[in-house]
Amino acid sequence: MSESSVAATTGVLLAAGAGTRLGRGPKALLPFQDRTLVEVLSDVLLDGGCTDVVVVLGAEAERVRATADLARHRTVENTDWANGMAGSFRAGVAAAANGSNVLVALVDQPGLTPEAVSRLLERHRPGRVTAAAYPDISGRLHRRHPVIIDAGLRAEAADAANGDTGARSFLKAHPGLVDLVDCSDLCSGEDLDTKDQLHLLG
Repeated sequence: MSESSVAATTGVLLAAGAGTRLGRGPKALLPFQDRTLVEVLSDVLLDGGCTDVVVVLGAEAERVRATADLARHRTVENTDWANGMAGSFRAGVAAAANGSNVLVALVDQPGLTPEAVSRLLERHRPGRVTAAAYPDISGRLHRRHPVIIDAGLRAEAADAANGDTGARSFLKAHPGLVDLVDCSDLCSGEDLDTKDQLHLLG
């Protein structure tokens, strides 16, 4: 991928949750590939072509900072993390470089690959939203993460965020702006939410 062909894009990794349903502490610190999940996923965003990465912490933020090696990235803290994803989304967008697009990813998607990130960056069109999508058994694509929000739309998307929806309110209100990109050949779009999904960590 030629860096000159891809607009500056800050990766925003939402990693503030407490992992209550898993009962193993913050998902950010789950062991993965001999590291922690937050380390691996933040590096995936950078290695996939993001200009820089902002990691949004929340639950046990100090322990995450002390445990995980995030020296390649910037961290910000959402002290209101318990009230849902919206605060983390807003904090990440606010911390992103001025004038850059934002690629929003979730720390609980261990299947994400640099190749999928690269595909999204390459397919993104100015003034649009680009979302990873995965087909159901009928072949119909369903929007998931990561999602690239164009620089000109990020403030409006952040203002629309509420509760535990992140960018969902904005995306549902503007479906015509969203371009779906099938990433199913490059990664799994599954979220790690419950104990029966721990196999996703390998």
